[in-house]
Amino acid sequence: MRRILFVKLLIVTLIATSFGVFSTSLKAAEEKVYRFRYANYWPTAHQHAALSDQWCKEIEKRTNGRVKITHFSGATIAPAQQTYDAAVKGIADISQCLFAYTTGRQPMMELIDYPLGYTSAVQATGLINAYYDKFKPKELDDVKVLYLHAHGPGLIQTKKVIAKMEDIKGLRIKCTGINAKIVQAYEGVPVTMPITETYDALNKGLADGVLLPLEVLKNWKFGEMLHCSLRNYGSGYTVGHFVVMNKKSWNSLPPDLQKIMEQVSKEWPEKHGKLWDFIDKESLEYYQKQKGHTLIEFSKEEQDKTKEKMKPIINEWVQAKKTMGLPAEEALKFCLDWLKAHP
Repeated sequence: MRRILFVKLLIVTLIATSFGVFSTSLKAAEEKVYRFRYANYWPTAHQHAALSDQWCKEIEKRTNGRVKITHFSGATIAPAQQTYDAAVKGIADISQCLFAYTTGRQPMMELIDYPLGYTSAVQATGLINAYYDKFKPKELDDVKVLYLHAHGPGLIQTKKVIAKMEDIKGLRIKCTGINAKIVQAYEGVPVTMPITETYDALNKGLADGVLLPLEVLKNWKFGEMLHCSLRNYGSGYTVGHFVVMNKKSWNSLPPDLQKIMEQVSKEWPEKHGKLWDFIDKESLEYYQKQKGHTLIEFSKEEQDKTKEKMKPIINEWVQAKKTMGLPAEEALKFCLDWLKAHP
């Protein structure tokens, strides 16, 4: 009898111990902290760097500290041109930068940067995310896309006050990549250089103007030398930005944490779009007040004429991508229809 009781007691003890070990292991698994490194090209003092930092903190908050992201701004982990690769190769877990720095690598995403006639950053940001959701380009399959955003319309801005687009003829305009074709369409002289060298180029007379969004007036202090902005949305282009994650790092997360990161990421594009538009407005108003900066507003008729002038540039992209077997015509139609529905 005693032997039977002893055996029963031993069994109960073993069960209790096993359950305790299981519970402890389960609890430890649930409380595992996932730590990631975020490589961002934005200078630390820039408002978009601060907004990116808020994204990191919001994810940590909603995951109750189970996901912790260390944010490295100012291209400290990788140069801007290598930021995308940093995420692909796992040098960083998360990266933010421009698609323009990986030209040729994401042919479908290039269309977003063309002069489609953007009127605001909120609009451009809405389109780039809708476009990605629609086409899910395979060129981005080597990362997990968290979210995308895009700046407000790029405009011609000059040192001397000019009255019409035709006055761009002969002027040396700082631009990059695709934008050179916009300058050429007005017989301007494209001057390609990094934005970091543009202030000196304007100061030394090596450039007569820029093709960039209004935010550069204040954030890059170009407004000290640029005295005129041509608000002609007909040639309004943008530059798409990505926030992507290393696939292995993403797959290391349990589904519940992935869901939280996706939800926060859905909320952030609009924040970036609104911030872009705020900075544009703030920059223009500051220099209008401080330096008497001139803004030339173009009529709808003039903007429509400009759109016609941009069509050969856009159609060139369509023809080139069709030869690659990409749905270029469908992509362009989608963009133009979306912009029309979201003015």
